[in-house]
Amino acid sequence: MTTYLILGASRGVGHALARGLPEAGDEAWLVSRSLDNGDYEHEGVRYHCLAADLSAPDAPTRLTEWLGDRAIDVGIYNAGIWETNWTRADFESIDATELKSIIDTNLLGLILCVRAVLGNLRRAEFGKLILIGSISGLDHEGASPVAYTASKFGVRGVAHALRPILRESGIPITCLNPGWIANDVPYEEGVAAALNKHDSKAIPVGDIVEMLRAVLKLSPASCVKEIHMPALRDESA
Repeated sequence: MTTYLILGASRGVGHALARGLPEAGDEAWLVSRSLDNGDYEHEGVRYHCLAADLSAPDAPTRLTEWLGDRAIDVGIYNAGIWETNWTRADFESIDATELKSIIDTNLLGLILCVRAVLGNLRRAEFGKLILIGSISGLDHEGASPVAYTASKFGVRGVAHALRPILRESGIPITCLNPGWIANDVPYEEGVAAALNKHDSKAIPVGDIVEMLRAVLKLSPASCVKEIHMPALRDESA
């Protein structure tokens, strides 16, 4: 049995990971602001849900109390928000509260919540940690949302800084940096539906699931540091 913890699990990639990674007999602990608290079973997987804002000051404490001393085999931080308006012309008009919220959710929340669950990862025989970044956090990518881009550069920084800390515990950390994702096509509808809707210009959420499946199948001897995964037809990536 594999136990998953997915932070940011209600929609898009998070929902796809919650449905696509666990197999019958596994457990998945899901956290998101829009989830309903409680437990349920789906296709042989036992789900435990916590409604929580990962940018809130009490989020790390709520996580540790909820998980207790449970071993987590796979921890995934997927929570992320971005500017309402994307163009360069909008930067000076964006409210400071919105910019702060993006940094708090995408970066500070990641640091504090991951720190809170390191003990659970260490209790697993071969724990793994995965952070969902973005190609917006790569050099020369040219993304215009300033706070989102800064936060995704930060996600990569967290991964690099944590790697030597976690190496002593045998926990590999991988940062996956995808490009434009077809978040509006649910995992259950399949890859073909996403390709058809977006003319193959956006990555189906099922591709993210398959990439992480491959990472999770590796032996404890391997560590995949980073994966850059732009949409093939994105000429700016």
